[in-house]
Amino acid sequence: MWRPERRGSGRGPPRLLLLVCVALCALGDCLFVTEYFTRTPRKLSAFKSFASVELFHFNVPDDTMIAVWNLITFKEQGGTFGDSCPNRNVTVYFRSGAPPVINPLRTRFPGDTAVPGSFAVTLTWTLPNRTTGAFNVTSPLPGDWFLAAHLPKDEGKISVKGLSEECQYLFQPQLIVQRLVGVSVLYPGYFIDQMIPARNRSALYKVFVPNYVSKVKVQLLDCSTRNKSSDACAVVLKIRARAPPVHNSSALDCREWNPCELESAVPAWEQWYYVLVERYLTNSDVYFRIGVQVTDCSKSNQSKEPAQPSSSMNMPQSFGAALGFSLADTLSAPALPGSFHNSSRASEDNAVYIAPAVDTNKCWPIRPTLRNELDTFSVHFYVFFGPNISIPPDRAAVFAINLMPVLDSGGVLNMELKLNVSALRGANVTVFGCLNHGVPLFIPENATLRCESESMAGFFLSVNTSTNITKLRIPYPQTGTWYLSLRSLCATTHGFEVCTNITTEIYMRAYLTPCINDCGMYGQCKLLRTNNYLYAACECKAGWEGWGCTDNSAAYSYSFQLLSTLLLCLSNLMFVPPVAIAVRSHYLLEASVYIFTMFFSTFYHACDQPGIVVFCIMEYDVLQFCDFLGSLMSVWVTVIAMARLKSIIKQVLYLLGAMSLSMALQLDRHGLWNLLGPSLFALGIMAVAWTVRTIRRRRCYPPTWKRWAFFLFPGTMIATSAVALYAFVETEENYFYIHSIWHMLIAGSVGFLLPPRAKPDSKVTPLKRRRGCGYQLCVNEHEELGLVDPAIISINSICTS
Repeated sequence: MWRPERRGSGRGPPRLLLLVCVALCALGDCLFVTEYFTRTPRKLSAFKSFASVELFHFNVPDDTMIAVWNLITFKEQGGTFGDSCPNRNVTVYFRSGAPPVINPLRTRFPGDTAVPGSFAVTLTWTLPNRTTGAFNVTSPLPGDWFLAAHLPKDEGKISVKGLSEECQYLFQPQLIVQRLVGVSVLYPGYFIDQMIPARNRSALYKVFVPNYVSKVKVQLLDCSTRNKSSDACAVVLKIRARAPPVHNSSALDCREWNPCELESAVPAWEQWYYVLVERYLTNSDVYFRIGVQVTDCSKSNQSKEPAQPSSSMNMPQSFGAALGFSLADTLSAPALPGSFHNSSRASEDNAVYIAPAVDTNKCWPIRPTLRNELDTFSVHFYVFFGPNISIPPDRAAVFAINLMPVLDSGGVLNMELKLNVSALRGANVTVFGCLNHGVPLFIPENATLRCESESMAGFFLSVNTSTNITKLRIPYPQTGTWYLSLRSLCATTHGFEVCTNITTEIYMRAYLTPCINDCGMYGQCKLLRTNNYLYAACECKAGWEGWGCTDNSAAYSYSFQLLSTLLLCLSNLMFVPPVAIAVRSHYLLEASVYIFTMFFSTFYHACDQPGIVVFCIMEYDVLQFCDFLGSLMSVWVTVIAMARLKSIIKQVLYLLGAMSLSMALQLDRHGLWNLLGPSLFALGIMAVAWTVRTIRRRRCYPPTWKRWAFFLFPGTMIATSAVALYAFVETEENYFYIHSIWHMLIAGSVGFLLPPRAKPDSKVTPLKRRRGCGYQLCVNEHEELGLVDPAIISINSICTS
């Protein structure tokens, strides 16, 4: 039904929920709740850029054991089931914390860009008009989850709206979560007696880890079975941050260790840690004592030292929890029950308290940054006493950048570092930086320079005397606190060592932008919205591709852009012959419409080009409206002129046509009936006028076969060919020359179809006009004299100006 690329399950929802119930019952007494979320179906589009992707936002609650996304895709055509629509694969991407950064076309990303990973699922059709898939995640991370769905890239055919019923592919995701209720909470430093009944498989706990903790250690003591102690404890200890442990989480087999202690180095700050005690298959109750110890690194020796005048990094700085208290102070004995004041170890009932340990070598002072919001996704982070910062030789400089939940995940996080080489006095200094999410990762001395640990990964930056500038871009960053740790080391023959008496100066710039480099010269940064969530994406043009419109593998060259622009603009000169024919035949109104069309079509296409060969004399929307109006009016006045109506009737129809077409273009400029409606109505008027003349004269109108053979038939064929090219042949690749041919064919058909000048009536002898006011008054001379008998006196008309 669907094929996962990285992770997922193919079981249907009923069977999957049954397995969920069994797994949850193994965790305790089956205390869980089921919650259901759904989103409105949306129409999917072929992938061109992330701007054409449909994005869905979900929120996974805390303590969720399993999340199942039910993916429903169905087809529609003209409001009915699209049984005749072809099957097309639907690709769905999943990511926690921020929208997925996808690249289905395998284009190149801009330089210095970090691409986070995501899950992907491909859905294929199994029923005539509907398919359903499922994607399950065991113990998902709580918080924001984003789904992005799209169709494969199409051939780029330009279809006329309303010509045929378009096949629509709709996608609707649904989320079913089951979470535990009443998970036991552990307090750091406390040991409590616990047991796993024979009917249960495991026991789950959670503990909150605050800021400035360098190590979390879970201890399992006094393990026994049926109140009998044993050398080997038949349980497995697992730990994981933010969500319950899974199969690949940090684990320790307690049968091989006594006491059983599981450590987590570099833990995430201000997060819940989940501890799972899972016993092996035995029929006995398991008794044990469990506790969590944390190592406080906020009270280091370095933090107690006064600030040096040469370093401004200590002012201001942050340590410990709120109000400046350290972890040892916030978790002191009087703060929790079952303890005694001023005691490092005390017990009451089944609880034992041990004060947190202090680590003097892990943490450094952390400098906050000032957040300055300029616009949507336009945020600058300023360092106090910056932007030039000093890095002491004996320690790291750490900075905290806080991204607001949901609001900042739709942009791009930019980081720039520049080394002041002139202040190094010739020393070979290299500044290494680690940008991590959730917890700072400190670069030690004489160690492997990597920004990752067993449980987390970061982004590595470095500047030196030869390369003194580095940049890093993270599209769609996860929200929360990001930490930048900078450490200066000197290169020697034995590797990197601590510099002596050299304070390095760095220029740091951190900011948030909607798109990478504003999508460059060949792209447009668009601000998109899905429900209440805002995000930005680039829409490329002129053949450029990529996340930041920097991939020029299929880009149009400058000569091709110039040729296409000239072709589209100069092809409108084909309206010059119809204008000359109209003026020669005294069709001045028609000639003015053709001139209007030629002018605005030329400058509209000069402004509509995707590349850099662009020239706009006014706003794009005005040029587009005038171009569409001129094209439709050219068809309208040509057909009405072919009807050969009376002058007053023709002028009224011209005016009504202009007003009606203006209204129709304001409603929908790309609709099929905006072109066919006026054309068919005008053809109907022409057909009625020609039929009336045929009946009155009792012969076919127009009367000469030459008019049919050399004018009407060629003009009709040329116009029909132009409409066929416009409706069925035009694509994004051949648009430049097919649309130019459309211009020439339409203008050529007007030259053939425009009727000749009307001949004067042979019975009326034209009189010489006198110079005057431009009108003639015809008076019957005999009527003025009172002579009314036409048999006696002949009647002569005298026309005077």
